[in-house]
Amino acid sequence: YCLKCGNQFDKEEETRVATRYSSEAPASEGPQIFSITPTLKFVKLGYAVTVFAAFLLVAIFSILFPAVSSIIAIGFGVLLLLVPAFYHFKQKLIRYTLTDTTIEIDKGMISRSTQNIPLRRIQDVTVSSTFLQRILGFGDIVIDNASETGSKVILDNIDSPRKYADMLLKQMRQLEK
Repeated sequence: YCLKCGNQFDKEEETRVATRYSSEAPASEGPQIFSITPTLKFVKLGYAVTVFAAFLLVAIFSILFPAVSSIIAIGFGVLLLLVPAFYHFKQKLIRYTLTDTTIEIDKGMISRSTQNIPLRRIQDVTVSSTFLQRILGFGDIVIDNASETGSKVILDNIDSPRKYADMLLKQMRQLEK
């Protein structure tokens, strides 16, 4: 039987639906449309700048302080890589997932929080991006939902945000049928 309308499937439809649910996601969550994380463009830029700064630091140390071992200067250069590594790790702890009925926002590693927004409660989906974000091909998806607080949920720094907003709107339209 269909989970949405209660109509009975014929044998061919039943096999197709059961295969779709078993191959895409567990039946309790529903099929997953997309699962994305914030962009890593700035993290990659941070790694490049840090590597350049590390080489520069080693060169300056070897010129100004010849008595200091190069190993110590290289150690300080490697420590600089901890800064972009921290932001890389921080970005990877956020995941936005669209299923057939909800948007799930997972954050955190040790203390993890998951926010579920039913698609039926979404009132508006807006794509916003600054001039720099448009040039680099990413932006934010702002979701207005009909909760008691009238809150907005922002999916930050998404690559190709219009594509994912269109997928969200398409799923909302299918759910209304």
